[in-house]
Amino acid sequence: MQGAAARPSAPARLRERSMTTIGIIGAGEVGSQIARAAIAVGYDVVIANSREPETLSGLIAELGPTARAATAADAASSGDFVIIAVPLKLINDMPVSALSGKIVLDTNNYMPWRDGNFPIVDSGAKTVHELRQEQLPTSKVVKAFSHIQAPNLFVLANPVVGRARHALSVSSNYPEAVELVTGLYDQFGFDTVDNSPLSESWRSAAGQPAWKASFQHQQRSELVANLANAERLPRRGLE
Repeated sequence: MQGAAARPSAPARLRERSMTTIGIIGAGEVGSQIARAAIAVGYDVVIANSREPETLSGLIAELGPTARAATAADAASSGDFVIIAVPLKLINDMPVSALSGKIVLDTNNYMPWRDGNFPIVDSGAKTVHELRQEQLPTSKVVKAFSHIQAPNLFVLANPVVGRARHALSVSSNYPEAVELVTGLYDQFGFDTVDNSPLSESWRSAAGQPAWKASFQHQQRSELVANLANAERLPRRGLE
């Protein structure tokens, strides 16, 4: 394709856009590990939990000078893009105004044993990520980092492109959100499989083949096949 060789890589495009700060809402195992991975590749991080920022002093001391604690609204406002690392609630508890106009990465999985049953999700009418998009109507929601255990963000990462890297899926209704996550995955050391739109995000949910294989080294071709082999199953607390 003419001009393709001159096109900058996805990570380069992130830098060109000056996307240097990631807001993270949720400082549990997932949010904390994503913060570590982001700082390792050069991002600044603004991270929040459900309590006061001062309660994160230990984590911030570990993360170093390119991280700071904040409220959820401040993390949302400060991030060039934002990661939500907490479960969805049917009554929205995310800062809608502060997230307006931003790409929002949702790491959530639907787990009835943890969250309770959502009839609209149980019926297959909508995914939890479609619900998150409805709750954040002026944001661009993208499902990301949802079928990899938090410690494996370092264990399975491989910065060398083409070296049989572990693959992760991404789902969104917005191509620009998919592009951003593809670049972020690459920076973290992973390949990407586009599983868009959000209505298809159930294919990588807990209990599905892609989820089960994520505990091993799942390469791109394997992830493509596992997503294709997903089946709508009755909810039995596996998702």
